[in-house]
Amino acid sequence: MIEPIRWKGDRLELLDQRLLPDKTAYVTCRSAEEVAQAIRDMVVRGAPAIGCAAAFGIVLSRGSPESFDVLASSRPTAVNLFWALERMKKAKDLEAEARAIYDEDVAANRAIGRLGAQLIRERARVMTHCNTGALATAGYGTALGVIRAAKDKSISVIANETRPYLQGARLTAWELVQEGIPCTLITDSMAGHLMSQGEVDVVVVGADRIAANGDVANKIGTYPLAVLARRHGIPFYVAAPLSTFDLKIPDGTHIPIEERPAAEVLGYRGIRWAPEGVSVRNPAFDVTPAELVTGIICERGIASPPYRQSIAALLK
Repeated sequence: MIEPIRWKGDRLELLDQRLLPDKTAYVTCRSAEEVAQAIRDMVVRGAPAIGCAAAFGIVLSRGSPESFDVLASSRPTAVNLFWALERMKKAKDLEAEARAIYDEDVAANRAIGRLGAQLIRERARVMTHCNTGALATAGYGTALGVIRAAKDKSISVIANETRPYLQGARLTAWELVQEGIPCTLITDSMAGHLMSQGEVDVVVVGADRIAANGDVANKIGTYPLAVLARRHGIPFYVAAPLSTFDLKIPDGTHIPIEERPAAEVLGYRGIRWAPEGVSVRNPAFDVTPAELVTGIICERGIASPPYRQSIAALLK
């Protein structure tokens, strides 16, 4: 079983996702500052996993006011982080609350998997983007949880490599190989070609923040994938827990988009392939308009257009 987050009572152990798939090693955090650094450095990533890690970071700091600020500043886009910190602010027993956030995430992901699997037909070819599996959550997965739950339908997966950090190539492909689910890895730029050839039946992705109107922020490259799916008449589903919804913002234009270091685009693991002096943009996320989303799967049900009403009903 993949354990991305291990709580040991006096320390938090995080599976170092920067080293996968070559090596399995854990980073030990003994303070909120160390957890925040692990989040910034992508030791731990994925919106639900970030929220869980931050909760345990508050436990390590005994709830000091400074720890909330340190963790809140670690990454701006994934709303699960801020949702978890708000829960911890109200908690009387910090460790119990952090454990509850962790356990609830696993339960929510399994429920998402069961509901989402109903949307996947027998022998479906499922395309996914980035990593939304056990590594991105407390241990089961959102979009990849749907795929896990549909495993008995003899499905296969097309995993986009997810430039520039290669979460699909390094993490999703690794998880699917571990799980014994047939997986084909492609570069992001190949998605449209495979769709045009009739080789994709459904797209399922995760989310880092969902606005009140159903606009979805997810890993960069998700938006063009949704455009391509619409062009080719392919269902495009988003799978995310309730903690990913942000009803305080009306639409996707209010979602902050993190810009990450240029080095992630210039090369990888010390190998540089871009010339000196070139300018770089590295937005880590993009926003998919609600009109391109077929349905949003959460633990309470599946939201459908019009999303403002269906999301509000699910979150009551």
